[in-house]
Parts: sequence; C-alpha cells; structure tokens
Amino acid sequence: MHGGGQLAHKVWDGRHLTREQIESFLKEAKTARFCSHNDDETIHAAPVWFKYEDGKIVILTPAHGCKARNVRRNKNVTVLVDMEAPTRGVLIYGTAEARALDNEFELEPAAISMCEKYMTKEKAKRLAFYFFPKLTSWVKITVTPKRIVSFDYTKDEVEEARYMKRIGMGSSEKEV
Repeated sequence: MHGGGQLAHKVWDGRHLTREQIESFLKEAKTARFCSHNDDETIHAAPVWFKYEDGKIVILTPAHGCKARNVRRNKNVTVLVDMEAPTRGVLIYGTAEARALDNEFELEPAAISMCEKYMTKEKAKRLAFYFFPKLTSWVKITVTPKRIVSFDYTKDEVEEARYMKRIGMGSSEKEV
C-alpha cells in the first residue's frame, strides 16, 4: 500500500479486502464521499469524482468551495469509497493538502487525468475545457492515508449461503 496508510482490519473480523483488492477497488470505483470539517464543527460530506494515484486520493475542486476552505482550515479528512452490489468499501482517514492549480499548464493535465477515469481520452479532453480558469480557480486536494479500513460484506453472503445449504434451505426458501 503506497502513501503510508495503515490497514486496520482487526475491527472487521476477517470481513475485509486484501491490500491488492483495496488497490484494485480504489482504481476502479467511480465516486467517493469526501468528508471534511466545517467551521461550526459539523461534517461536510460530498460525493466527488476522484483518482487513486500513488497510494493517495486526488480530487479537483473550486478554490473558493467548501471542500477547499475546510481543508485549508483543518487537514484531517475522511474519504469513503463504497458500492452496494456487492456491498464492500474502503474508509480512508487521512490528511489533505490543497494546492492551487494556477494556470492551464497545471490544470489541463490534472483535469484530463481525472476525467479519463470516467470516459474516453477524447471526451476527457473536451470536458477538461470546462475546468480552465474563467471565473473559477481550481485546487487539487491530495489525501494521504493515515489509516485505512475496508469491509466486504459479500463474505457474509457466502457464509449465509453455506449455512442455508447446510441446514437444507435454499436461498429462495429463506424465512422472513
């Protein structure tokens, strides 16, 4: 695992992803929930596009937005990346750094790289045009993991199927 994040799997009693599964999952997942601290001590949670790069989570956001303001004030953040079917995910506790992307020579490659995860390179280049500084300045927020927790409830489903088979009930015969 890059970035120095500790795995904290003891909590999940074996229902976790391996290091390799975490790496793969973070590279493939499409949306994360980025959680930061508001100035009134509440939590700001927002869905974001992200990229997993060199063991770190990277997002782009407007410099004047809530995520960027919160990170400038308090670098402690949480990122949740999960999916429902099958139910699994990764929870990253880390520190965030916001760096201004001051010109198109910094912003263009960052925007294209981010968008390529979600579309073809050609479409990513077209979409990156909307990131260029017009009225909005952008920042790149990089989250360095301190601790990583994963969960994989599909392992519960496998155990349940084995149990149901052992007691003679098929999955369609479950009692409600």
